[in-house]
Amino acid sequence: MGNGSSSDLEEMAANDKPSDIIRKARRKLTDVLQTDPEAVLSAIDSHLLMTQEEYFRVSQINDSQKMIVTLIDKVLEKGELAHEQFLDCMENLQHTFPGLEPISEYLKDDPNTGTENPKTTVLSEKQNGPEDPEMVVLSIKKNLPGSPEATESSEKRTGAETPKPMITAVKGNKVETPELDTCSMKGNGAQSSEHDPCSAKDNGADSLEPVTCSVKGNRPESLEAATFSETGNESEILEDSAIYKKENGTKRPDVPPTLEKENSEEQLFLPSQNELIGLWSLRNMPKSVPADDLLEAKATEKEPAGATQSRTPAKGPCDLEKCAGGKHSEIISNKRKELIEILQKDLDLILDELISQSIVTEEEYDTLDKIQEDLKKIRKLLILIQKKGESTCQQFLRCLEIVFPALDQDLYLSCEKKTDHLQAPELVEKYLPKEKRKAFTEVLSKLKLQKYESRKLRLNDVLEINSGSLKDWTPQNLRDLPWHFLRKVMALNVTARNTSFRCGAPDGQGTSVDEEEKVIGEQIFFVGDTDTKVSMNPLDVLCAVLLCSDSFLQQEILAKMSMCQFALPLLLPALNTHKCILMLWAMRDIVKKWRPHSLAESKGFREESLVITEMPTISFVRMGSCSFSKSKLLNEVFSPSQQHHDFFIHQDFSSGNISREIADGLVEISWFFPGGRKNLDLFPEPVAVTNLHGDIESHWLQFSFLTVVSSAVFIFAENITEKEYALLSTLKVSTTKYYFILNRQGGKSSETLAFLNKLAPALKLKNSHMLMKDSSTNKAKFVEKLQSSIRSIMNSSPKKISIEDMAGTARELGIQIDEDCVECQTASNYVKEITTEIKDVAYYKQDMLKLQGDLWKNLAKVEKELCRMRWQGDIPAEKYKSQLKHTMLELHEQQNKCDLTDGLVKFIHGIGHLLPLEKHYFMKWMKFQLDHIARRNLSNLRAEYKEKCKSLGDEPQKLAELDKLISSTSLGLEHFMRELGQFYEAECSMVKEGKLLKSRRQFTHFPGIAADLMLEGFPIELIDGDASNIPLQWVTDVLAQLHVKLGGRSRVLVITVLGVQSTGKSTLLNTMFGLQFAVSSGRCTRGAFMLLIQVREMFKKELGCDFILVIDTEGLKAPELAKLGDSYQHDNELATLVIGLSDITIVNMAMENATEMKDILQIVVHAFLRMEKIGHKPNCQFVHQNVSDVSAHEQNMRDRKHLLEQLDEMIKAAAKMEKLKKEIKFSDIMEYDLEKHNWYIPGLWHGVPPMAPVNMGYSEKVYELKKYLFEFIRNRSLKRAPKDIPQFIEWVKSLWNAVKHENFIFSFRNSLIAEAYNQLSVKYSEWEWDFRKEMHLWVTEKETAIQNFSPEDLEADKSQYEMQHKLQCGEQRILELLKQYFESGTANLHLIEKYREDFIRSAKSLKNELESYLHNKCKEVIHIKKGQHKIANIQTEYMKVIEGKVGMLLEECRRKESKLENKELELEFEKMWKETFSELSPICLQKREIHGEIELHLRKDLDNRGSSVNQKIQEAGSLRNYNINSFEMRNEYLDFSFTTAVKHWFTKKQSQKTEKLAKSLMAQCNSYIEERIYSKADYDETYCRELLHIINEKLQQEDVKKLQTSVQFEVDLKLHILGEAAQAFQKMHEDFIKENDPQQRLEKLKSQYFSIFRDHYLEKDARQNRAKDFCDQCLKPALKDYVNKRLGLEIVDDILSSGQSIEYASRSFFQFTVQKKLLEDGNFNSYVEYITNYEEFVKAWIWRHILDFYRKPEDLEDLEEEILSTIIKKVRDALEKAKVENVNTVSAFLNNFCKVLQKDLVISKDSLMGILFKNTADPDEFSTFIQTFLPDLQQQILAELQDVELRSKLSHIPLKPQDEIFKRVFGCGNQCPFCKVPCEAGGGAHKEHFASVHRPQGLGRYQSVVTEKLVYSLCSSDVVSNTEFRNSDTDWKDHPYKDYRRYYPHWRIQPDPSITASDYWKFVFKEFNQQFAKKYHAKPANLPADWQKITKEEALESLMEAFTMK
Repeated sequence: MGNGSSSDLEEMAANDKPSDIIRKARRKLTDVLQTDPEAVLSAIDSHLLMTQEEYFRVSQINDSQKMIVTLIDKVLEKGELAHEQFLDCMENLQHTFPGLEPISEYLKDDPNTGTENPKTTVLSEKQNGPEDPEMVVLSIKKNLPGSPEATESSEKRTGAETPKPMITAVKGNKVETPELDTCSMKGNGAQSSEHDPCSAKDNGADSLEPVTCSVKGNRPESLEAATFSETGNESEILEDSAIYKKENGTKRPDVPPTLEKENSEEQLFLPSQNELIGLWSLRNMPKSVPADDLLEAKATEKEPAGATQSRTPAKGPCDLEKCAGGKHSEIISNKRKELIEILQKDLDLILDELISQSIVTEEEYDTLDKIQEDLKKIRKLLILIQKKGESTCQQFLRCLEIVFPALDQDLYLSCEKKTDHLQAPELVEKYLPKEKRKAFTEVLSKLKLQKYESRKLRLNDVLEINSGSLKDWTPQNLRDLPWHFLRKVMALNVTARNTSFRCGAPDGQGTSVDEEEKVIGEQIFFVGDTDTKVSMNPLDVLCAVLLCSDSFLQQEILAKMSMCQFALPLLLPALNTHKCILMLWAMRDIVKKWRPHSLAESKGFREESLVITEMPTISFVRMGSCSFSKSKLLNEVFSPSQQHHDFFIHQDFSSGNISREIADGLVEISWFFPGGRKNLDLFPEPVAVTNLHGDIESHWLQFSFLTVVSSAVFIFAENITEKEYALLSTLKVSTTKYYFILNRQGGKSSETLAFLNKLAPALKLKNSHMLMKDSSTNKAKFVEKLQSSIRSIMNSSPKKISIEDMAGTARELGIQIDEDCVECQTASNYVKEITTEIKDVAYYKQDMLKLQGDLWKNLAKVEKELCRMRWQGDIPAEKYKSQLKHTMLELHEQQNKCDLTDGLVKFIHGIGHLLPLEKHYFMKWMKFQLDHIARRNLSNLRAEYKEKCKSLGDEPQKLAELDKLISSTSLGLEHFMRELGQFYEAECSMVKEGKLLKSRRQFTHFPGIAADLMLEGFPIELIDGDASNIPLQWVTDVLAQLHVKLGGRSRVLVITVLGVQSTGKSTLLNTMFGLQFAVSSGRCTRGAFMLLIQVREMFKKELGCDFILVIDTEGLKAPELAKLGDSYQHDNELATLVIGLSDITIVNMAMENATEMKDILQIVVHAFLRMEKIGHKPNCQFVHQNVSDVSAHEQNMRDRKHLLEQLDEMIKAAAKMEKLKKEIKFSDIMEYDLEKHNWYIPGLWHGVPPMAPVNMGYSEKVYELKKYLFEFIRNRSLKRAPKDIPQFIEWVKSLWNAVKHENFIFSFRNSLIAEAYNQLSVKYSEWEWDFRKEMHLWVTEKETAIQNFSPEDLEADKSQYEMQHKLQCGEQRILELLKQYFESGTANLHLIEKYREDFIRSAKSLKNELESYLHNKCKEVIHIKKGQHKIANIQTEYMKVIEGKVGMLLEECRRKESKLENKELELEFEKMWKETFSELSPICLQKREIHGEIELHLRKDLDNRGSSVNQKIQEAGSLRNYNINSFEMRNEYLDFSFTTAVKHWFTKKQSQKTEKLAKSLMAQCNSYIEERIYSKADYDETYCRELLHIINEKLQQEDVKKLQTSVQFEVDLKLHILGEAAQAFQKMHEDFIKENDPQQRLEKLKSQYFSIFRDHYLEKDARQNRAKDFCDQCLKPALKDYVNKRLGLEIVDDILSSGQSIEYASRSFFQFTVQKKLLEDGNFNSYVEYITNYEEFVKAWIWRHILDFYRKPEDLEDLEEEILSTIIKKVRDALEKAKVENVNTVSAFLNNFCKVLQKDLVISKDSLMGILFKNTADPDEFSTFIQTFLPDLQQQILAELQDVELRSKLSHIPLKPQDEIFKRVFGCGNQCPFCKVPCEAGGGAHKEHFASVHRPQGLGRYQSVVTEKLVYSLCSSDVVSNTEFRNSDTDWKDHPYKDYRRYYPHWRIQPDPSITASDYWKFVFKEFNQQFAKKYHAKPANLPADWQKITKEEALESLMEAFTMK
């Protein structure tokens, strides 16, 4: 370690144990190491010196010094072996820890540190500092023969001289000198050798033959041959073997002879410094290698002069393994520093790769990811890898090689040259294939594609979303090139073939100033093209990528290349196989559209698959070398005028000048397609052009193929010699035309001419077949001449051949066809069996795909009609719905009766039973064949339509039929999948209806098949465009299966696109994500399709989702729908649905049509407005296509502002249409940024199709949009979690249900929203109770304190201020909790954002409610207290008199001579008591006539109501004598006049309502009266006023006024209520007088005074008795009162915190619990009570529940004991505190005691005065006595409480738990105006009332006026029907249910979310129809037939569905 470190260790080892060395160096080591403790800790851990637990404990220490101290302590606790390893670790650390000095430096001051041994010569690793390769080179050079430095002595390194060379072996902790000349270097211990070797070893040494130097890693091994190696540690054997010489220059005797020989011949074994560096960094060797092989300078041939470093085969982990002795973990240990530097380049990338290959687990990845510091993260990663074992280390190194292409140079440099020399030439030759295979392998190695040679790249690998999706991707090195090409070509970027690297200074910097100022030198003439040194030919990259791709990715690559107008590979050279490959399958997906000149006038066109289109083929080949570029010339020839394009890559193309390594033999093909413009088209018909790269002599097979398939072959040649002539002579049997393009300056023109003349007869050559070109030839003229030649060929009826036909020729020649694989052919055969039956598409669909024809369309219509009920007519809503359901069932039955057709059976077999690869081929073949058939049919129909347009101009009906036929001609995979969905839906329907057993189902596997297809990248239909419907069961089950197959990891982010038809929506998505949505003619998207894109594992966390779900939609404003009346509605529905499902919506607009743009915006605005109302705000991006001006964004600023103004206007109009009253702007419904949310994208094509390539501007702009979207998604994921598939399913269900109901905003129901709302309601209920509880406790304490106040305290009371502060704090706490909840990230909170204001208002309302309650409570108790003061003062005076008399009597008795007995004392006391009472002036409380006072108030209240009212009161007489009977309804209570029938019905209806009103009012007033009586206060006239206020307020309510009650009703009701109140208050008043009469109160104290008198007379020690009296008379009543006051609160808390609390968590939970229980019990009377008297039912329910909850006495006893124990503890504390005050009297002591407990206990002042009378006890002693009695007192109180019956106890506690729970679940008390179902909205101040499920109105007593039958309609059905209602609210005028909010604006009645949602109440009605009729005095309802089929289980299921409890 460092300078002389080996010497240090040897010397120290001789004297000290390693542990002693560590201890001595400890202090200084700590000072140095604490500068970077993390590095030290990592090194220690990598040497496995610590356990994982120790490592993590130490790593948690924040203080650097403490960490090092602890670390050294941990090492010292271990054994000596560990101590040795620690010192070894310190040596190794110096390479990564420059601040570390040799150990000797830290021991110099220590006298115990020994001195150098003069007898030993020790080798040192380095002379100065860390290892330096240059120093090693210099050292070797110095010691080579002939070197001037060779004479220098190596002893200078150690500073000692040795008479002869001697090497010291270090073993353990001592030094041994070998007997012979040996060299033993050892890391952790070595032994002396008995022979003469030089041994250097880590963990042991072996005996070696003489003249041997072995340097080994871990394993001893004998070597016979002379070998050379090095240590596993840092010692360099180069120094041992070469540099030691005597001063006279003679060679050391132990230098190997081989080395001597090589040196003498001046053949250096390391010919360059780089190779020396390689040896220097070598660590371990797997086995011995002969020294002459190892050191041979010419083991391999030198590279050619032109060779570049890039041609050197890359070294991977296997090479390093050879260097490292096979230990991958040692590689990581020894190369730690280099690895850290490498990993720092792109740590995220390597982590992604590690987890994708399962080298690290997700948990390990997350742990590493949490570490902020990269360096620390890398160290922990390396340690983690090492701990996993050798296999993981190997995987890790291989992974590094894949990820970092420069790893050869960075890490394996030390092995590179060495391993080249290790392999014998014959061995190399044995394992190397042919030259092409070798070149191919090298190219794959450079491009880092080796692993994809066997495991092919898949399309999903390329489409997968990863971190590169957010970057501008420019290749930096060779390994980037394949991915650059794939990314660019998938994005249709025409620069995809560019393989140049980013080089030079960044933009804007250029050359440095110093560089520019240099004088121009000669070097400018020698500067080469650096491109050839660093990059690769694009054709090589293309070949490599294609050969590493699977057939489906190849297909996609070629399809995209075709759109970019790139030439496509027709024949791939034989690289990884022995045959060339014809790329037939790869081109199957390409479809071209063109207009030949023959159709120019008719404006017709042709569209066909490229591989089956027959056309002439012109081939271009090269013979020999050529001085000009063939490919460049072809680009000129086939580029349309004014539109040059590089179809073929040529030498002037970027990196095209780089020599091809594997692409020679590649045949490319391109095409020219005419556009029907004679003046612009080069050729009138399509023509194919092939281009062979390379010389035909070298690629004769490809040339032979081209001669057969081509119409003409153009041969480029410089000249023709004998050799070329012989080759060309073989073509004499060919019928193909041959043309020669010759270079006039070839040099051998005469020879060429001669041979051409010889060839002319055989090849039929003419002068016109000879084209001459030289440097003077005008390029344009030559191009025209060549074009003319091609035209002449095409005009001469050339043979036409398709690529499909070429396959036959290829097979004959032995060329491999890519689609000849077994899987492809198997799939093709299956498809042919299906498609051969398809002749007429329309007929086939009708005959073979029956279910999706009229049956499906009719089903869709019925399903929508079931929601919209447009054609209901006079049929009752529920009966109409039943009819529709029956129709649906019949249609499903018809579907279910259909058998699977033959074609469908084969299709199912293809997608369900074929192997995965075969299935993929099957799907592709189906697509190709069906598209071909559809195109053929469509072409014929278009031609027929055109003809009939001419001949049937006046017969539009026939044209319309033909037009419809054209629309139905489309046939694709979606139609077959749709048929599967229909079979599945029909079967599900049969199972639901009980017509099919689940065990008999056949199609349950269908959703799984569709889910597999989605995972494989195939789009699945979401919305059926033909029927404009969603097969909901099918879609949701497919998605559910998908969720299962993904293992629940299915977070999706949804992106959709909307726009006018044929504006490039699908193309936009395809370009953005590399997808395959159909875009060809006749295949415009209908409906909507969804496609899944995988997100890479490592990117999921960053992006916040697992997949991107892309939805492509049909175009809005479609011409085929324009004639339909509901086309606008259709577009509206589609827009609403897809926007509702999406997280990001791309609105695609073509700028040419402003009118259409406005229409689209109106549709979109409606949809966004609806989303805002339900809390969903998707992001929207406006894409303006076909805007190519560079200044578009700036120029269109005004347009964007104008667009925003338009949007604002549209949103206002939409709001009116949606019946929203508030003013709203576009920015209110979504975040809209004028700058960021508008994209101007150029047109797709650069030029005029069909020969136009994709516009690069289009590709770049779409890529910018894509980057922005992903950045937006990443940022959005931080704020809002994306939906998973189950949530997405819920959205699909609820959105589709809402769309079907038309009235979207008021028909939207979503379980996600319901769940989120319920959770918020539960939380709010908890906060509300906490607030209520706090205020109840406060008012209880305040009441107690006020009762303890003196008059002075009462006047100074500031409870009102305290109350306001408490209320304010409570309100703010709820608002803050509400805010935190909405910011908590809980799922779906954004969906209920609109309800936030409701809960804010509820919090304020709660505060106001509590304020009123608390104010009244405080006011009442103060009123009572003030009333008691006067009585208390009188009482005090009386007691003073009594106490004086008792004192006088005591003195008199004591003066008597004889001692009085108890009886005599009692007589004396009784006499005194009577005399005293007779002397006291009687002060009695005045008795009042409460009846009269209340009667007076009643008269005043009714004074202005007329004489009849006064007369009625007179008749009633005094309230004292008023006969109180039960209140009964009378006819005269109602005031109306109708016809007899109406009057009869109305009387019953109004009578029921009025009776209910009366009972409700009486109950409310009785509750108030009971509260007042319980207060035990005296009557106050305000009580009567309050009762009258309650009655009047109720009677003035609007709904009560509508009852039209008479004045008689009001008078009788008030007489009844106030009559009862008068009697109750009279008794209350009399009880108060009796309780508070001063003399009566004194009488109660008589026994206490007598006891005091007697004890004093008898001189007894009564201190204990007085304490006992205090406990019994003062504490006991106060404690019982305390328990009673708090018991109610604790009961509520106990119930709400129990397991049954869920039913009271929110109103919805409560409703569900109650209704479920009612269903289980099946009790009719319970239902009647629940429906007709909900409030009383709920109170009774809660009351029963409380009684049941505490049915075991011990349950409530525990609660009481807990309350009592709490206050007893307070009493004990108060006693202790009162003692501390050091008072001298009991009076002062008790005064302090009462003051401490004044908020808790009300202690009777009367009793207290008695206790204090003549009480001379010591306060401390008195306190002790009290504490002694407390346990017994506690038990006594508990016993008394237990004796009270539960009902009585609950009735008499101040705070009734049943009332508090009732407030929690009863809510606002509003009921549906139609069916009377209670409101379930949370909080108390919500704006809208709603209920989860409504019930038939007949259950709420509604019956028909005419038939008197109960009405069975549901308001949830009526509000979407055409039914009308009338009642008093409408002034008995008919009004549509749909417009019910006109009269009931605060109620939101939602349609049923499904046809089964109301089954619960339908079941109840049908079960108890007769009973309800009898109870309501009506006739039973004629219920629909399907109601009778509903079972109890189905009722429960519908209840769970309605309350989202599934």
